[in-house]
Amino acid sequence: MTFTLIANLCIFLMTGCSGKDEMKPLPQDPVDPGKGGTIEYAFEASPVWADEFDYSGKPDASKWGYDIGGSGWGNNELQFYTDRANNASVANGVLTITAIKEQYEGKNYTTARLVTKGKGDFLYGRFEIKAKIPGGRGTWPAIWMLPTENAYGGWPKSGEIDIMEHVGFDQNRVHVTIHNEAYNGASNTQKGNSKVIGTATTDFHLYRLDWTPKGIQGYIDNDLIFEYANGEKGYSTWPFDKKFHLLLNIAVGGNWGGQQGVDDSIFPKSMEVDYVRVYKMTEKRN
Repeated sequence: MTFTLIANLCIFLMTGCSGKDEMKPLPQDPVDPGKGGTIEYAFEASPVWADEFDYSGKPDASKWGYDIGGSGWGNNELQFYTDRANNASVANGVLTITAIKEQYEGKNYTTARLVTKGKGDFLYGRFEIKAKIPGGRGTWPAIWMLPTENAYGGWPKSGEIDIMEHVGFDQNRVHVTIHNEAYNGASNTQKGNSKVIGTATTDFHLYRLDWTPKGIQGYIDNDLIFEYANGEKGYSTWPFDKKFHLLLNIAVGGNWGGQQGVDDSIFPKSMEVDYVRVYKMTEKRN
């Protein structure tokens, strides 16, 4: 979600706004990070970390914290992120993050940005998030990851992984993207892919990331959407050898989300999350 204006505008212009299910071609040199070499990587069958949202009230404080504030978050976003139950709550087996049109702390919208930093920090693994995302012009939901420690420096040097990103004006097109020093939105060199899912904003879908020392793969409903291989050229292309944490949020407006303005008549708008599951990576000797 950081500094993605140029990058995502490029993606938008390349992919258009078709209502048909379609997908851009995969990269020309995809590498399956689960194969090759002398070690095959696999994942444990049971999650090492999970939230099934089988309780009621605010999100589990042992698993989730909050980013709070209305600074614009590097993208000229319009919301104020809060830790209020109005903006993030759990009921009926679902986490609901809600963007509301209201005056709060000098901003015209409130919403929430949940983070697992310090409570769920991971190096490699399989990440599964089942979610239904909001539509409507001006919404900008994301399921993503940031480094827990900026070991290689500030963004984009230490990396970013966008498991799912969507803007409401481009109905149902879902993006999977990575950023690093060599490839990032600020320089229009990001690596990513997108697919139109006809029911992205009306049904739950499974957003999955497989991350190993060999590479990163992004899936939607277990269909491979994007691959990025570790070229072993150093941190500028592979800062993904340090711990990252998860983020769930809805932004309002901003450089990308607000590219076609904000339709105030749509609010409140919510992202619903059925579960978040993280599976530990294992090694299988050939």
